[in-house]
Amino acid sequence: MNGVTATGASEASPDSVREVKDVVVQYVVLRRDLIDTWPLGSIITQGCHASVSAIWEHKDDPLTLGYCSPENIDSMHKVTLEVKGETQILNLAEKLKAGGIAHKLWIEQPENIPTCLATKPYNKSAVSNYFKKLKLCK
Repeated sequence: MNGVTATGASEASPDSVREVKDVVVQYVVLRRDLIDTWPLGSIITQGCHASVSAIWEHKDDPLTLGYCSPENIDSMHKVTLEVKGETQILNLAEKLKAGGIAHKLWIEQPENIPTCLATKPYNKSAVSNYFKKLKLCK
């Protein structure tokens, strides 16, 4: 039975727990050092560039198609995290590459500064371990 009990607690079936665990999510990772020194709008723009680029590069991927489908477009899940600086974002990009996790490392031009990265949409359970040590961006 799925629903709310008389006490207000929700009962979850094994299937609904799996659905929550396997929500399709896109991770966006920003550099804290830039957040502290660049205008907020510029930081947001960097994350948008990486996010759109990761989705566009994987526009034919079944998870990306579902993530952007008309029935899901208003309920996308993104997790925005932060790393300390350039070394950490480059290290994360290498770990993702080694793990076969598709992502876009955004490098701002013409300055050639790696500013952020975004994954293509994934089942959260498939990629969350790569991000578990990172802080939520606040």
